[in-house]
Amino acid sequence: MKFKKIKDIEGVFVYYQNELKKLATINLIPGKSVYGENLIKSDDLEYRNWAINRSKLAAAIYKGLSKLPIKTGSVVLYLGVSSGTTASHISDIIGNSGRIYGVDFAERSMRDFVALCEERKNLIPILADARIPESYRMLIEEVDGIYMDVAQPQQAKILIDNALMFLKPKGWFLLCVKSQSIDVTKKPSLVFEEEKKILEINDFEVKEEINLEPFSLDHVLFYGIMK
Repeated sequence: MKFKKIKDIEGVFVYYQNELKKLATINLIPGKSVYGENLIKSDDLEYRNWAINRSKLAAAIYKGLSKLPIKTGSVVLYLGVSSGTTASHISDIIGNSGRIYGVDFAERSMRDFVALCEERKNLIPILADARIPESYRMLIEEVDGIYMDVAQPQQAKILIDNALMFLKPKGWFLLCVKSQSIDVTKKPSLVFEEEKKILEINDFEVKEEINLEPFSLDHVLFYGIMK
């Protein structure tokens, strides 16, 4: 089976199985799967299938995200880390020289994530509410970027509040916006536009917008930078 690098998407590979396009990352912990994903050996490397129906970031890459700002050695703040499905693939990409600070307020999900952190030493668990970044201010260093997948109202505001506290100048963000968590009475497209405007008036530039359907309904992913 052949794995091909994706231009401007470091650490993520395309392969084909039964003529179906799939994504993968190189397993940081060979022999260990995280959520039951397939492990595939090729050219003395072990790849992990990155399920596009389980990860919004994988879906965005699959649907044509033109650039991924996550690199080897990146320091990332992950808001809404849950049990760590997507974080585990980011962990593969950044390697042992990088770090992910994973924030979530759900105790059950955090227990699963803590277990993952015991295997993957570049993951750091933080049980906290992303709406209150002051509560974990002393636990996190300045970060290269923020990945956020939080099903709460005021999603853009949550990102901005955390970015102003933790993000490096000109740092990047990847924001998953779920319209149904913001306003179920409005068309999703209108909600997305309103959240984008909130970012832009606060000096956050949206460089790319990817609609995540059919993999995640009523979701978009914004990629951008803090000016």
